[in-house]
Amino acid sequence: ETHGISFRIQVSVKELLDKDVLLELLFHLPVGYPSSLPNISVNSDQLTRAQCMDVKEKLLEQAKKHLSEPMVHDLILWIQQHLKGVIKQSATVCNEKTTLSKGTEDGIWMLLLHLDHMRAKAKYVKTVEKWASDLRLTGRLMFMGKIILILLQGDRSSIKEYLILQKTSKVDVDSSGKKCREKMMRVLCETEVQSQHKRFQTFEVKEYSTPEELQKEFETAGLTTLFSEFVPPLLK
Repeated sequence: ETHGISFRIQVSVKELLDKDVLLELLFHLPVGYPSSLPNISVNSDQLTRAQCMDVKEKLLEQAKKHLSEPMVHDLILWIQQHLKGVIKQSATVCNEKTTLSKGTEDGIWMLLLHLDHMRAKAKYVKTVEKWASDLRLTGRLMFMGKIILILLQGDRSSIKEYLILQKTSKVDVDSSGKKCREKMMRVLCETEVQSQHKRFQTFEVKEYSTPEELQKEFETAGLTTLFSEFVPPLLK
């Protein structure tokens, strides 16, 4: 009633580059759907991340044409018929986009999340690492005592896609060992990366023994203000 619904659909598209392509489409229908556009996430082991983003953009373009009417079925039919064209177009504009984006930091965003707990820690960590890799996000998964923080940097669209995955995927287990979604996550900060912030080159999982060690990680990245604003309240 307040968050809408999310669901995953797997679609097989035939005869693309002489092989079947399996697309995983994640739809989040907001409360106002279909008067409001759905959020869409696209994943496929056979496509590059850039191609998945292009497929997502094309699906959203089509969604705007169906505003105020149920559209999920139409969108699936459309991508089954047009995926080949989207991939070809993606290849031709790829070089132009690369040239334009070289040497700029435009559109780089940062996200700080707080998780309450991880029951299935090893599996949860592996999932977060995979999402960060797939979405080309850098940063840290940080453990300090009972505090769990995820700090991410990357394209704003990738940051938003990560949030959808984090909220809608069964990443942990409940007290009875049954797979469950993350319901105890808080977004502490989502902001554009500024010139004084250093860019993380990789995504790493790190454990800290003391608050001072954790603070030093933030300070090294030029994020002293971010630490002082959001982390001390968690230490109390």
